[in-house]
Amino acid sequence: MDKNNETKEIILQTALEMIKQEGFEKITIRSIAQRSNTNVSLVNYYFGSKDKLISEVIQILLSGFQESFEVLDDFTLPPEQRLKRFLLHYVQGIEQYPELLSRVITMGANLFASQQEYGKFMRMIGFDKIKSLLKELTNEQDQDILMMMVMQVFGAVFMPALMRQTLEAGSGIEMKPVERQIDLLLERYFSENKM
Repeated sequence: MDKNNETKEIILQTALEMIKQEGFEKITIRSIAQRSNTNVSLVNYYFGSKDKLISEVIQILLSGFQESFEVLDDFTLPPEQRLKRFLLHYVQGIEQYPELLSRVITMGANLFASQQEYGKFMRMIGFDKIKSLLKELTNEQDQDILMMMVMQVFGAVFMPALMRQTLEAGSGIEMKPVERQIDLLLERYFSENKM
């Protein structure tokens, strides 16, 4: 890696950690520059603005989620196994930065470019891949029902991962391992004897 890319990467990783710890609102270009042992001019040179830097940080996070969809194309695996691997990979991304992702989700209409790109990916590719897999598992043909099933699977698996700390600390709920949660979901809703 050349010096320019190394410096840019240091700034990105510093911003990622600061956003994780402090949130989008509290960080400044100056504080990122100070903590990354660079200067304001370099941060502005590489990113142009705080919003563009944050957008690139979010892009790093969201690109990991896009990679999760690749397992859905591995037709050497049975459909239940593809769904399980997809969900496990996706949850691993969530578990790295649950607070940061919660903030990204709660931003509502205040989207960064990287969030819009991910939304476009989901609309054009992601949702169709998952619906296709669910269709394969259930023989459901209705696209509206398949989309509702996607939302139910996402809610059943991703919300507990995002809320783990709150549920465990605030509610005293002992969260079972994610793999066990996914196995239960597959057993209850997608096993052959349920269809």
